[in-house]
Amino acid sequence: MSETKTKFRVGLIVPSSNVTMETEIPAMLHARELVEPEKFTFHSSRMRMKSVTKEELEAMDNDSGRCAIELSDAAVDVMGYACLVAIMTRGNGYHCTSQERLSKIAIENGSPAPVVTSAGAIVDALQIMGVKKVALIAPYMRPLTEQVVGYIENSGVEVTDFIALEIANNLEVGAQDPMNLDRIVEDLDHSDAEVIILSACVQMPSLEAVQVVQDRLGKPVITAAIATTYFLLKELGLKTYVPNAGELLNGSY
Repeated sequence: MSETKTKFRVGLIVPSSNVTMETEIPAMLHARELVEPEKFTFHSSRMRMKSVTKEELEAMDNDSGRCAIELSDAAVDVMGYACLVAIMTRGNGYHCTSQERLSKIAIENGSPAPVVTSAGAIVDALQIMGVKKVALIAPYMRPLTEQVVGYIENSGVEVTDFIALEIANNLEVGAQDPMNLDRIVEDLDHSDAEVIILSACVQMPSLEAVQVVQDRLGKPVITAAIATTYFLLKELGLKTYVPNAGELLNGSY
């Protein structure tokens, strides 16, 4: 009888100025290690990007194939590509194109691994939760935020309201206090929304606020990082449970 696998390598494809993906996703999976048997290690490859502009995002995304090669050299079990807006600004449904391209690169390099994008994770998570209406907060400039809204609506989910914090510098996005979201959400009209996307960005810190906001408002709260973590676990065939990480990771989906 073969031994059940309990140790997994998670590959992270990271914008060079992103300082949050490598903290929040490991934090969730390390919290899970306290209650489940699996253990995780994290291995990153970076793509250059300093300002969240369409031009820099496209140039960065074009470099993602190199990251997939580097991570497949490490024989990771799954890859997470976490720059939601870079995918969503390249056209509706582009997350499928990206995932297929990067998966093919890993196969050709001799170390196949499924690929999760934060963009695909958000839209697919909403489908799994059966959600038709959401409200969201994003750090991007308004035109980029509107493209994110359009991408989500193209998947069949109405965005009833959104807040664009209009922070262009990606390091400044990563320096935000996550608990500020507990205040910012008060300016969001979520009355008709079934779910609140508290951070539609893997760089904007939010994890500390998720359970606080969900418990206070009595409404499901998810983030790009939470959706990405959910699908990393799903691709690994593991229980999709992380304590105190909002509705999606409560183990029932």
